[in-house]
Amino acid sequence: MKNIFKNNISLVCVQSTILILFIALFLTTSCQDKKAEESHEEEKSENEVALTESQFKTVGIETGSVENRNLNKIIKANGYTTVPPQNSAEVATLIGGTVKDILVLEGTYVNKGKVLATIQNLEVIEMQEDYHSASANIEYLQLEYNRQKTLSEENVNPRKTFQEVKAKLAAERARAQAAKNKLDALHVSTKGSSSLVPIVAPISGYVGKINIAKGAFAETGVTLFEVVDNSQMHLDLNVYEKDLGSISVGQVIDFVLTNQSNKSIKGKIFGINKSFSNESKTVAVHAKIDPADAKGLIPGMYVSANINITNATVPALPKDAIVRNGDKYFVYIQEENHQEEKSDAKETEAEHNEIHFKAIEVVPGTTDLGFTEVKFVDQIPSDAKIVVKGAFYLLSAIKGGGEHVH
Repeated sequence: MKNIFKNNISLVCVQSTILILFIALFLTTSCQDKKAEESHEEEKSENEVALTESQFKTVGIETGSVENRNLNKIIKANGYTTVPPQNSAEVATLIGGTVKDILVLEGTYVNKGKVLATIQNLEVIEMQEDYHSASANIEYLQLEYNRQKTLSEENVNPRKTFQEVKAKLAAERARAQAAKNKLDALHVSTKGSSSLVPIVAPISGYVGKINIAKGAFAETGVTLFEVVDNSQMHLDLNVYEKDLGSISVGQVIDFVLTNQSNKSIKGKIFGINKSFSNESKTVAVHAKIDPADAKGLIPGMYVSANINITNATVPALPKDAIVRNGDKYFVYIQEENHQEEKSDAKETEAEHNEIHFKAIEVVPGTTDLGFTEVKFVDQIPSDAKIVVKGAFYLLSAIKGGGEHVH
């Protein structure tokens, strides 16, 4: 009898243990399901947003669908506007002197040969006197040369005398030519006697910075004026080594002035350097700009350019349809037949319609003519309504707390 009682107690203990384990397993499973459900709801809230019909109209949400667009595949490059070396001049003087007059202002357009300023140097008078003296001697020696030549041919005078006159004539001619060359280089006339040296524009263009002042001493080798001809403006773009194989002369580029308006301007590649520009392993690529589009441009403007490589038909959306959240890109798809109750406190009110949107991850590609190539990470229905206007508002609503916007 005693053994039977012990067996019954053991059986009860085993059953109790099994029951406890079952309850523990049930509670664990329930917690896991609850956590998974909460995680799913949290993930769902981060990828979905809803608007009332009033908000939908106020924001101006517009939907569309993926289109097949003929887009250019591009290489992006940055650079600067510049002019060829022959279209830019730094004006200096070949002789020092005191600045007498400054005849132009910065920003003034001048023609080649225009006098920009005058400087005064008394050495110029000496050069003119040397020229006049040599010229007078040449006139006298020429007559003497002709007379001695005749006498020499008639054997009246020794030939040595004729040779001496000939040498003096050649020396004076050389002295006159040297003085004339100096005066021509200084743009000073050989006629008259003046100490003023004109500083003239070597090219036609706009006067840039003026580095002299009236009454100051202008030294040789120091830039006094800058003159730039913008009619042949072009671009110097920096292209990385990995992209060089796709670049060739004749390719069309589109560029915008980074710090100016977003107006797109076209150009064409005409030259590619054969050496690296600097330690960043970039090569300078030169592109022409149409003179009509170059109006208003000045050297040194920073530009962002797209070099058009190939043309292909790809699925695309308006670029405003794609938004960035962190390091990922998304578009929003309108979901159909969604309804949601307002709150428990207003159960007497009828259910109201909300328009739901879901974020779908995409990989953007080429952007051209306002459209961007898109590749969907997950497949979407072919008739999906994709938000093409107002996507940034939906992103802001999600980032503002991941709740529905009412």
